[in-house]
Amino acid sequence: MNPYAQDLLENDVKLRPPSMFEVIIHNDHVTTMDFVTEILTQIFHKTPLDAAALMMEVHELGHGVAGVYVFDIAVTKKSQADLRASERGFPLKLTIREEPQV
Repeated sequence: MNPYAQDLLENDVKLRPPSMFEVIIHNDHVTTMDFVTEILTQIFHKTPLDAAALMMEVHELGHGVAGVYVFDIAVTKKSQADLRASERGFPLKLTIREEPQV
């Protein structure tokens, strides 16, 4: 047996799932609804129907959760969306927050 695995068993180490992080997309008065839907389908892999519903939620409520991921993936998806928005001249804002523990 791997000595590291044996040490884990002997010391009764408690493993817990990783923290999860929400990528929040925020409404603004410049970014088009079509572009938001595009980001949600292409980067966050939402179906067109789910992307349209989430885009309307963002439009009406001011923000919405684009997805929930482990930290590294959340940062990567936010960075991809930020880059695409910048390239297209949109001020789209996305933020990351730790998902509340239940």
